[in-house]
Amino acid sequence: MTDGHVVPTNPSGVIIRPGAPGDLPAVGRLGALLVRLHHELDPPRFIPAGPETERAYASYLGTQLDKPRVVVLVAERGGEVIGYTYAGVEGHDYMALRGPAGVLYDIVVDPLYRGNGVGWSLLDATMAALKAGALLGSCCQQPRGTWRRGACSLPRDFDRP
Repeated sequence: MTDGHVVPTNPSGVIIRPGAPGDLPAVGRLGALLVRLHHELDPPRFIPAGPETERAYASYLGTQLDKPRVVVLVAERGGEVIGYTYAGVEGHDYMALRGPAGVLYDIVVDPLYRGNGVGWSLLDATMAALKAGALLGSCCQQPRGTWRRGACSLPRDFDRP
């Protein structure tokens, strides 16, 4: 997935592709949405979004785009970025008691486009990209108020069509 291939994901014209510098403003907006959601679910654990969150999130993910052990994918429809994932390959983690794994850090879809399989397409493409790295396993951590499905934690309203 990180070799620049564009993958059509469904008949609605959504494509999943590697993130690019031009996507960062939209990804920053979506990242800020994710920060707000996490804070709403568990305020003591997660920081609130502030006036600079969109810019800061975009700036940070911009530093991740070319890292060989990181996957940043976007869902695009009609030239508009409507979702993204951010994942990485991590080594042994003795605090989590696991070996090397692909870890999904972020997955978010613009609320206007939810319920049409965009999130699942992003998740499937991200897992495929991580597995292509010959990983032994994959995992992710979830805030309180979410549930587990398969190897990854997904929000309760994240239903596969």
